[in-house]
Amino acid sequence: MNAPTTWSWIRDGRSRPRVVVLAAPNRPRVQQELKTVLETIEKHAEILAVDQNFEYEFEHCTSDLVVVLGGDGSILQSARQMGHRQRPVLGVNLGRLGFLAAIPPHRFVDIWPDVCAGRLSVTNHLMLRCDVYWRGNLQHTMLGLNEASILGGPPYSMMYIDLHIDSVLATTYACDGLIISTPIGSTAHNLSAGGPILRRNLQAFVISPISPHTLTMRPVVDTADRIFDLTMRTEHPSASILVDGRVLCHFGDEHRARISRAQDTFQLISVPGHDDYQALRDKLGWSGKPKLIE
Repeated sequence: MNAPTTWSWIRDGRSRPRVVVLAAPNRPRVQQELKTVLETIEKHAEILAVDQNFEYEFEHCTSDLVVVLGGDGSILQSARQMGHRQRPVLGVNLGRLGFLAAIPPHRFVDIWPDVCAGRLSVTNHLMLRCDVYWRGNLQHTMLGLNEASILGGPPYSMMYIDLHIDSVLATTYACDGLIISTPIGSTAHNLSAGGPILRRNLQAFVISPISPHTLTMRPVVDTADRIFDLTMRTEHPSASILVDGRVLCHFGDEHRARISRAQDTFQLISVPGHDDYQALRDKLGWSGKPKLIE
């Protein structure tokens, strides 16, 4: 799922790409590094906007690239902010984990010239679309990069969630909640709930029940080409549907959530020396040495 090697500005005969910079607000470290990053960008590219409040409108944007300063939450915000106007993203990690914002600030100065020369590639990552209907009428739509989930608050009680796949009943979950995750989101809430880790360029979703009442209800991986419909069998007073951790709406027994592959993909610039397994070693502590058997 790699992008064509001809980048937009090179295809158009321009020597310098146009860039939008998104910087996470209220983070002292971001402010400390922003000036240096901007100086580096300006040597090889044209800066269209510097957004430090995640308010920039991409609807009529002519940018070729987006540089994000922050953590993985800032990357999620950038995907949400771009909506149907996705651009290739390069993340500078000024957060904690850095699965998606992979470049430390000190490497940016070395990598940026290669980006502007079109020498790096782009990987297109699966995004999901969540449509919520109430009594058959579409009420809400949101794109997600990590997951869509049904979660409940107080009074805490079990949920009964029907899952239809391609209009056929798959099962009814008796559980505390349900997550449908993309491969990128498989290392987020899905992993905490006991779901599997997927390679990030797979075209698949993970369905993970949270604390299922039946122990044989295990996470399931299915192709991203299917349509997943979720309904509540009984009303739960505090159930909500969330996309990438943001509450979309209350989710009652007259609602239906449809999760499907989004037409848009999240375009992440591939950085040399950073791959899925290295991220697992570095970020999730997979670096322990196995004990040799003598």
